[in-house]
Order: sequence, then structure tokens, then C-alpha cells
Amino acid sequence: MSHYRLALLGFGNVGRAFARLLLRKEAELESDYGINFIVTGIATGRHGIAMDPDGLDLGQALALVESGGALATISKLPITDTLDFVNSVPADVLFENSPVNHENGEPAASYLRIALERGMHAVTANKGPVVHAYRELTDLAAKMKRKFYFESTVMDGAPIFSLFRSALPAAKVTSFRGILNSTTNLILGRMENGESFEDAVKYCQQIGLAETDPAADVDGWDAAVKVAALVTVLMGIPLTPQEVERAGIRAITPEKIAAAKAEGKRWKLVCTAEREGEKVKGRVAPELVDASSPLYHVDGSSSIVKFCTDTLSSLSIVEQDPGPETTAYGLLADFINAARE
Repeated sequence: MSHYRLALLGFGNVGRAFARLLLRKEAELESDYGINFIVTGIATGRHGIAMDPDGLDLGQALALVESGGALATISKLPITDTLDFVNSVPADVLFENSPVNHENGEPAASYLRIALERGMHAVTANKGPVVHAYRELTDLAAKMKRKFYFESTVMDGAPIFSLFRSALPAAKVTSFRGILNSTTNLILGRMENGESFEDAVKYCQQIGLAETDPAADVDGWDAAVKVAALVTVLMGIPLTPQEVERAGIRAITPEKIAAAKAEGKRWKLVCTAEREGEKVKGRVAPELVDASSPLYHVDGSSSIVKFCTDTLSSLSIVEQDPGPETTAYGLLADFINAARE
């Protein structure tokens, strides 16, 4: 039996979904994988920090945060700063789920670096560190004989990175094409049903799919970060979001939507990357697709990506209507894989 002390950095929708999943899978982790755990620390932006070397009551922490309470009331140690939390929490695994910074990946990259230097496995749902510090963090993890995993960064819990890492050895990705931003796909679909752009955005905000400022989604930044992450990891060529050719969906008017429908076509925010010699060209832009394209049939908040490799001509992965629970599963899968490997 392997015992793990877990630290959770970020306790928003995904962090809380992960906590609930841990509780639901606790007996299964022990019986099927020989893993038991305690949560020794939780750090949040809004509800403070709790730390207990003997283990926090995870159910109590969930109830406290969801009722608007402060985590400090259940903390055994007086930690109030996130950096101090990462530097001092007694843990074997850090789950980092802070907001993404597409410009430089900070401060998440530093949190993960500290965790690895302290001998923890580092698991994140944050795309920023993957595109800006992938090689550094991967090399550091190898040096420390720990794992840096990030399955939840693209298409939530769908096994993209682990698929190529484990099940597809020696398969070289030559290109990919897909829909990687759930919010814009839902916005465009609702506009097809007669909603205005503004009302469709408002709906996505109401259900928690879009932020108060929807720019990261509608201007293509979230999709560009995901393109950069896939290129950096799976194609082995560092690429930043700023290097991805990018156009969002603000220019897609109801008139354009109607004209496309009349032609039997749909607007989609399409992500592509293709090798060009020793370089890769990445692009995010609205495209018209017809019914012959698999992208045409991807509705709502679903996603799809089709990979072409030098060994498999075409391999597609589709994820239907993901939510925080599917992202949480990616974190759990990374934890189990890190523990097994």
C-alpha cells in the first residue's frame, strides 16, 4: 500500500470537482491501485488557506468553501500566502489549478518548479506552464525522479498526452486539426438558433463556461494556448501562443451565420498545426465547414481533434459536453499514473 499526502492549489470549480472525485474513488484507489491518501493542504484565492500535516477533513473543506466560509478556520498552521504554502506544505503531490497566464505561465510555473524541487509529483490543469516551461519542468521532474503531468490542459480528461506518451510509441505527429475551445463552439451553435452574439456569451457566463471577461475565449487566446501546448509536447517544437496565427469569432455576425446555414455549412473556430520542415505553423481562425467534415457535427461544448502521424494516417479524439468533472478526472488519471510509474 502506498500512502500519499496531497496538496491542492486552487479550489474553484475544477478543484472542488477533483476533491469530490477523490472522495468518491477513495475505496477504489485503495482496492485497485494500492493507493491511500490524505489532503494536507488546500490553498484558494477567495477562501484562504488550510494546512494540517495530519490531514484535513476534505468533506468539511468542501462544505465550508461552498457555503462561503474561510478555510483558515480548519487550519492547524497559520499560512496565508500561496508561495509560503507551496514552500511549506507537507505533501507528495501538488495539484496546481490556478488561472492560466498565456503570456508567461506565471506564477503557476514557479509553483510547479518549487514542488518538484521539494520532491513532489506536479500535476496541473494549467496550460500556461506547459507552453512556457515544459522542457524545464519535464527535465527537473526526471532529475528528481518525479512526474510532471498535465492531461487536463487540453480537452479536459480526454487521454491525449498520455495516449502518445504510453500507447503510441514512435508515432510522430505531422499535423492536427480540430475544435479545442468549448465556449466558442457553444456560442456559434446558439447563434445558429437565433441568439445574438451578446446573448450567447451571456448564457455561457451564466453556466460557468465563460469568464466575466470572455476575451480569452472569443478572441481565440484559449484555443491558441492549447495549440501551443499540443505542438510543444506532441510535436517536440516549442511554440508560444503569441506565435500562433490567431483570429477570434467577434466578426462572425448573425448574417454570416444565416448565409452559412443557407449553404448547408457551419462556422467553427478551427485549430490547426502542421510541420513545415523543422518548424510548425499553428493557426486559430473561424472557418466554414460542410457536412463532409467531422467538425461539422461537433455541437454544444464538445471538442474534437484529428491527428495525422507518420505511422497512423488519421486518429480522431472526440469529447462530448465536458464539465469540471471531466477535467477533474484528468487530474485523477495523472495522479494514478504518476503513482504507478
